[in-house]
Amino acid sequence: MIKQTTLLALLMLSMGAFAQRSYQITINDPDSSSHMALNEKLKSAFFKVYPTFAQADGYRTKRQVTLEFANEIPAIAGKEGEIKVNRKWAENKSQKKIEKALFEAFKKNWNSYSVDKKGGYSLTFISKDPGLDLAVRKKLIDTYFEIYPTLVKTFNDKSTHDVLFVVDTAYKAVAEASGNRILFSAGYLKAHPTDIDVVTHETMHIVQGYGYSAGPVWLTEGIADYVRYKYGVDNVGSKWSLPNYSEKQSYKNSYRITARFFAWLEQYVKPGLIANLDSQLRAHQYTEQSWVNLTGKTIDQLWEDYSKNPVVELKYNSK
Repeated sequence: MIKQTTLLALLMLSMGAFAQRSYQITINDPDSSSHMALNEKLKSAFFKVYPTFAQADGYRTKRQVTLEFANEIPAIAGKEGEIKVNRKWAENKSQKKIEKALFEAFKKNWNSYSVDKKGGYSLTFISKDPGLDLAVRKKLIDTYFEIYPTLVKTFNDKSTHDVLFVVDTAYKAVAEASGNRILFSAGYLKAHPTDIDVVTHETMHIVQGYGYSAGPVWLTEGIADYVRYKYGVDNVGSKWSLPNYSEKQSYKNSYRITARFFAWLEQYVKPGLIANLDSQLRAHQYTEQSWVNLTGKTIDQLWEDYSKNPVVELKYNSK
C-alpha cells in the first residue's frame, strides 16, 4: 500500500477550473454566514476529491452533490451525490486532513480497491461488483503487467505508466478506455471469464492516445484488434479469432474484420505498416494519402487486392 497522497495523485485526472465547470455542490447550511471559512474549505475539498472519485467510480456518477451537516457521524461520510460532515470534527481539521478523510469515505463505496506496481508500471484496480471472481481479477491484473509495457515500448513510449481499471455493474457494454482509465462491464466479465485479452485491446487504446479527429473510428478499432491478434496472451483460451473473408465485408467494418485485413497487409504488402499508421494518427498526420505514401496504393485498391486473394497465415497465442 502506498501513501494516500500518492494515491490521490495517481487518480486525480479532473481538477481546477474543469472540475468546477463539470461538478456542482450545494451546501445545506441555514447559518452559512457564520461558517463561511469552513464551508469554503469543504467546497475546496469537494472540487479536489470528488472528480477523482467520479473518475474512478465508473459509469455515470452523479455530478451534482449535496453536502449536509450531521452530528451523528464521527467525521465524514460520502457517496455518489451526497456528503455528510460532522461540523465540530471539521472545524479543527486542516484542508489536507479533510481531503484525505473525504477520499477515504468515498473509497468505502467500492467493493475492492488496490494498487499494484511492477517494473515501473502501476495499476489501480477498483471493483464495484461484490461477485467479481477473484481468479478473473488476478488474470486481468496479470495481463496488464504482461502486455501493457510491451505495447508502450513498441508503439508509444510516452504513454502513461499509471493505469486505472474499474469494474462496474452499471456499465452494459464490454469495455472502454478513456484517458488512463479502462471501464469493464461486470456482466461481461462474468459471462466471458476467459476473455482476458480485452485488456490487450483496451490498453492499446491508451497507448494510441490519438485525441479527437485524428482518423476514422474503423482505423482506430482495427489497429486495436490487430494488436490484440498479434500480442494477445491467450486468444486461444477465449476462443477469439479473426473471421474469414466474405464479399459482404468492408475494411470499414472495424474490429476483427479490419484487423484480419491488416494482418494480410503486414504479411504480403508492407511489414511495419500498422505501426507507421499508428504513429501518423498520434501525430495527427494521417490522411487517405498515407496509404499511397506507405504502400503505393490507395486503401480501396489494397482492399480489392485482398478480396481477390484473402488467404493469410494466422497464429494465435495461448496460455
